[in-house]
Amino acid sequence: MPDEKQKLEISQSELALIESALHTQAKILSVQASAGGAKALARLNDVKRALSTITQQKPTPKAEKKTRAPGVFFSMSRMFG
Repeated sequence: MPDEKQKLEISQSELALIESALHTQAKILSVQASAGGAKALARLNDVKRALSTITQQKPTPKAEKKTRAPGVFFSMSRMFG
């Protein structure tokens, strides 16, 4: 039976903290799993799945519109022209 999903309201800083903690936990579990821990490997897969879910659901930052500075040729044409 799949886990029931629940919506949570958390801030971006809290989400970043949770994501960082899960990355740290994944590193620890990776070391334990490489030493032969079967339970650590199963838990590592769970943590990686949770990280994947967070990454997919995390809002993407809006691209800031850059104003382009006039190029060198434009500046020179204004000087000579």
